[in-house]
Amino acid sequence: MLLEVKDLSVYYGAINALQGISFHVEEGEIVTLIGANGAGKSTTLNTISGLVRARSGSIQFKEQEITTTPPYEIVSMGIVQVPEGRKIFAPLTVQENLEMGAFSRKDQEGINQSLARVFQSFPRLKERLNQYGGTLSGGEQQMLAIGRGLMASPELLLLDEPSMGLAPVLVEEIFAIIEEINAQGTSILLVEQNAQMALSVASRAYVLETGRIVLEGTAREVADNPEVKVAYLGR
Repeated sequence: MLLEVKDLSVYYGAINALQGISFHVEEGEIVTLIGANGAGKSTTLNTISGLVRARSGSIQFKEQEITTTPPYEIVSMGIVQVPEGRKIFAPLTVQENLEMGAFSRKDQEGINQSLARVFQSFPRLKERLNQYGGTLSGGEQQMLAIGRGLMASPELLLLDEPSMGLAPVLVEEIFAIIEEINAQGTSILLVEQNAQMALSVASRAYVLETGRIVLEGTAREVADNPEVKVAYLGR
């Protein structure tokens, strides 16, 4: 098992943001967490990344406990998060943003291979290498954020709301690239409010409501659930 989360509880002050959730990601999977705003999706990713500390529970990556591991070590171990809102370095060029993604690596040949992989997935970034990140369109900034994540050569990529603020045609393009990244061997844990798109690319899904997992199953099983259809798929 690549990632295993057991009985994870997280508090913000007196607020219990995650209430003993458990889930896992197998190697090669796309697993999605869906739910409304405030359900705890981003908190889950931030806790896995070490940006938020759990009150209790366990996070294991490749059977190694990482619940209290510092974020920079988690990146070096192979877990990389692409944050909600992209959070690219606006004053830096596209090339400099991508180089920042590889800050923890020393293998220049491997870095060059990762850069080639990013350009294969996102040819527009290659065209804009010397352009400042802040001048890119929203879709291009999302491509840059994902590309920067790939530069760390992750085994598990955590994607937080990759479709946020994008036009429908760009959403389809981003999700096609997510599938391509997965097909190249990167496992993905996807947090996404666009449940329909998330369930279309995922192999398994978990539904979060107010800090609890209330439903889990294959993506097809979750998509076919009557309550999910009403609450998240607009049917």
